[in-house]
Amino acid sequence: MKHSILIVDDEPDMLRLLKRTLGADLDANVETVESGERALFRLKKNSFDLVLADIKMPGMNGLELLELIKRDAPDQTVVMMTAHARIDMAVVAIKNGAYDFITKPFEHEELVMRLEKALERSHLIKENSRLQKACQSELMFQELVGKSAAMQRVYETVRMVAGTDLTVLITGESGSGKDLVARAIHALSRRKDQAYVAVNCPTVPEQILESELFGYKKGAFTHATQNRIGLFQEAHKGTLFLDEIGDVSPVIQTKLLRVLQDKVIKPLGDTKSFEVDVRIVSSTNQDLKAKISQGVFREDFFYRLNVLPIKVPPLRKHPEDIPLIANHLTAKHCRKLNKPLKKLSPDLTADFMTRRWEGNVREMENLIIRGILFSTEDEIRTVDVNVENSHPPPYEEENHFTDIPYKKAKEHILKRFNTSYIHKKLTDTNGNVTHAAKKCGLERQALQQIMRRYDIKADVFRR
Repeated sequence: MKHSILIVDDEPDMLRLLKRTLGADLDANVETVESGERALFRLKKNSFDLVLADIKMPGMNGLELLELIKRDAPDQTVVMMTAHARIDMAVVAIKNGAYDFITKPFEHEELVMRLEKALERSHLIKENSRLQKACQSELMFQELVGKSAAMQRVYETVRMVAGTDLTVLITGESGSGKDLVARAIHALSRRKDQAYVAVNCPTVPEQILESELFGYKKGAFTHATQNRIGLFQEAHKGTLFLDEIGDVSPVIQTKLLRVLQDKVIKPLGDTKSFEVDVRIVSSTNQDLKAKISQGVFREDFFYRLNVLPIKVPPLRKHPEDIPLIANHLTAKHCRKLNKPLKKLSPDLTADFMTRRWEGNVREMENLIIRGILFSTEDEIRTVDVNVENSHPPPYEEENHFTDIPYKKAKEHILKRFNTSYIHKKLTDTNGNVTHAAKKCGLERQALQQIMRRYDIKADVFRR
């Protein structure tokens, strides 16, 4: 299908030249108009893959046109051109949403090359929009993505259990999406308008977990300077998600068993008990029956949790969903990181299809975030995600570095090294800057300074 381009310029000769040459060289349907006002009229009638607009025009100038286009269609690809090149004008154009800025007179080959890149961006946006619509229809269920038979069975089970108030135990490997299943159950239940409270059990020490779950009275222990309600009371009328329940101690298991049996909780240091109306959903990546046989998990507690079991399949059991999930995550994190929309290269997609994915979707998500941060093109390649294997990205690109100025080459290599190194440390520490700094052998402030320089955000790595 041919591209569609709208060219806006007040010079008729320029319009005729560009229409003739670009139509052939870019295999495009080219329309031309002589003013910003007429351009807006055409844009209301038709959609275009690309708008190429001059800046200096009588009446509405190109920058005013750009502002109005971006107000109504933020994703529209716009390239500005002018014979009055000024750096400040280029900066304003790019800041206001122009994809590129070209000065006249231009070399025709360079113009075609830069417009091809702009058209690739438009194609990416359209493809992402198509995938998003597909995900929101039959390929996406709540926040879960997949069309395979294995995932359809999960969706069907979620729909069934969501209509009840019975306890649910979600099992599956780490990173397979158990937390998303729990959210889907809550979102489809009669409690959807009430609180959804999640607690990651292994990350909270036992003595703190008890006070977090049940609350405490003032004076119950050192530093208990005021009353505090627990997560059960916060989740009253709603859903409490106990993530990785297999890691809680027998003491906590006993207290949770009482809540499941009697629907009451007693805050630490209190003499009174409180009734709670909470739907319990829990998850684990462990074999709880094996833990029962080892004597570290209560059998009666297990059967209270396992009334309605849901097993989430590992990613390798439904590889047909990998391209869809990868595209969804790429679009999601490009938006979250405020980066231009990117796509996975065919080689990387093929690589993803053959990986074992021991960390499942979370592992894929980490690699995609890495790829978005490190890729310098619109396409994420295998080298962009395999940071550990890229010793210094390095000298496979040696010829490229010798063709650019020393300072620029040095800054490029430093940026690649710093971002890959710090990304790995933040990934290992779950986004904890203090712990990452210790692993780097740096002071926290020094690491933060480097992160600011290279626009690295710690919260991206928090799970």
